[in-house]
Amino acid sequence: MQVSVENTSALERRMTIGVPAERIETEVNKRLQQTARKAKIPGFRPGKVPMSVIRQRYEDGARQEALGDLIQATFYEAVVEQKLNPAGAPAVEPKTFEKGKDLEYIATFEVFPEFTVAGFDSIAVERLSADVADADLDNMLEILRKQNVRFEVADRAAQNEDQLNIDFVGKVDGEVFAGGSATGTQLVLGSGRMIPGFEDGLVGAKAGEERVLNLTFPEDYQNLELAGKAAEFTVTVNTVSEPKLPELNEEFFKQFGIKETGIDGFRTEVRKNMERELRQAIKSKVKNQVMDGLLAANPIEVPKALLENEVNRMRVQAVQQFGGNIKPDQLPAELFEEQAKRRVELGLIVAEVVKQFDLKPDDTRVREMIQEMASAYQEPEQVVAWYYKNEQQMNEVRSVVLEEQVVDTVLQKASVTEKSVSYEEAVKPVEAPQAD
Repeated sequence: MQVSVENTSALERRMTIGVPAERIETEVNKRLQQTARKAKIPGFRPGKVPMSVIRQRYEDGARQEALGDLIQATFYEAVVEQKLNPAGAPAVEPKTFEKGKDLEYIATFEVFPEFTVAGFDSIAVERLSADVADADLDNMLEILRKQNVRFEVADRAAQNEDQLNIDFVGKVDGEVFAGGSATGTQLVLGSGRMIPGFEDGLVGAKAGEERVLNLTFPEDYQNLELAGKAAEFTVTVNTVSEPKLPELNEEFFKQFGIKETGIDGFRTEVRKNMERELRQAIKSKVKNQVMDGLLAANPIEVPKALLENEVNRMRVQAVQQFGGNIKPDQLPAELFEEQAKRRVELGLIVAEVVKQFDLKPDDTRVREMIQEMASAYQEPEQVVAWYYKNEQQMNEVRSVVLEEQVVDTVLQKASVTEKSVSYEEAVKPVEAPQAD
């Protein structure tokens, strides 16, 4: 077998492979002999059909099959011989394809980029530290109460945070527009569910009152046919209901599946959950800074095949998440390319750090992570046992632990500063940068 390789770009390789005619004929004859043992042809007993007849009937198919298998096998042999690491399937173009002659074909493909991860000391990380103060706990209890608020009909004018039952009809240019009317809908004033001015216009209204609201749709309204247009809404208030927060009692505690009785036991469990959330938030922010630093210090070229695979995977995820009748390939690739490129780059860089430092998942950390996740459930021992019986889930945990070990490895070499902050600041999500 003859092999030559041409570098057509930083990652693309054009490999010419020559396969001797003798090897092709050997593979063709092997398939014909296999066919002869089982072929059923009128006038001949099974296994007794002359090879000339077998060849006449089946040689073309056997040759096509042999050529396909040989291209696959010789491509693999060639990349091993040339010490190449393909990042995707090759595009194959036969140069010669005649019976009795050597087979020569060209395989064009991309390889994984070869690089060494560097620049660890240029990475700056700010690690937050915070505690769950009593005031934070009190605030969380109020949030939990508000999430379980109930409404009772009130004989008074509507205020912000009241729930109104309303009927309304919306018109643009004197005509009722699609989706602009409803009957018996529930609306909490101040929720921001309706267009600007709608909810404010109902403050002070009483049950049985009708109000006409002259409003304007925002310029960036999702329905482009209505964006920026003036509209008139005739609203009838059926009922006004005021919010009633639940008491912190046994009935309220049971909604959260907490076994401990009394307010002290409930506060203890809520604090545990907040501390768990705090640890995860701090860890996540450190990891994001490390990954951003690795990307900035190690610009690499991404194989198109890997990028395309990641885009397609994200398309499928989007369809699964949002549903609808759309097919994944109907979603524009541009929607996912930037994030897909980041994911592929990070995957390659993280894999190289693992290789450079010979990292392997730490069994103790794997178990600690499983126990941490299980602690959020009522029967943590059962959850731990389930993980250890499920190899796929175990592999996912090992992967996360290995990524954490990569972060720890980088932190040992990076510039790390500590900053004490409040609980609220520590758990606050990082805002995504605004597009220009």
